[in-house]
Amino acid sequence: MQAYLDLVKHILDHGEHRSDRTGTGTYSIFGYQMRVDIRDGFPLLTTKKVLFDKVVAELLWFLRGDTHLSGLGEAKAIWEPWADSDGHLGPIYGHQWRKWSSDGGGIDQFQAVMTEMATHPHSRRLLVNAWNVGDLPKMALPPCHVLYQFYVSGRYLDMQLYQRSADVAIGVPFNMASYALLLELVAAHHGLTARFFIHTFGDAHIYTNHIEGMTTQLNRDPRPLPRIQVDVTNFPNLSRDDIQLIGYDPHPFIKFPVAV
Repeated sequence: MQAYLDLVKHILDHGEHRSDRTGTGTYSIFGYQMRVDIRDGFPLLTTKKVLFDKVVAELLWFLRGDTHLSGLGEAKAIWEPWADSDGHLGPIYGHQWRKWSSDGGGIDQFQAVMTEMATHPHSRRLLVNAWNVGDLPKMALPPCHVLYQFYVSGRYLDMQLYQRSADVAIGVPFNMASYALLLELVAAHHGLTARFFIHTFGDAHIYTNHIEGMTTQLNRDPRPLPRIQVDVTNFPNLSRDDIQLIGYDPHPFIKFPVAV
């Protein structure tokens, strides 16, 4: 995906060297946007292998409203560094999507948006927000991908994601695939065609110990993007078998250390 490589190059060329919470150090930019046309192929990075099964496992975990490691299956390792000794992560993404707590209540934001999209497709309120200020102290990790919004245009569905903090080497390829998959699922559920995925960043950064791997990717030629086939009969209660990835032929995996 050239849009991703352009982001990497922009950070390496223009990023500000900054200290960070982990003590690792980053090169950072603020305010950047990628626009990807899903009709050209599913935006799963090809300049390194992205573990798509883990992308699916985490997204379905979010959609279930789950926040415990036990529900993650093979994607458990993604969240282990932040979980407590009992595997709890607090009211993170899935909880906020499906059980937003307000005055002790539980609001299913996601289902509310699905209903609104079906009844008022031109609504400007088709958004889900994970940044619940009252719950932030209880979360193992405050949400990085904070808010997403849908836009129905005729027979097409677009989505914009706002990400306040973006680890470009590890997190962004995963986040792109996750939300593009969510866009595909929601579009199919509503009988629409997924079109534009717009990824808007606050602080987009490359950790100093990721520069070598990112440079390797810049020297690799992007390969044709894969396609997605989905069965949304049981939406949103889906399984791995409902999602098929077709024609994925990436360059080899690159191992990046995780800054915790």
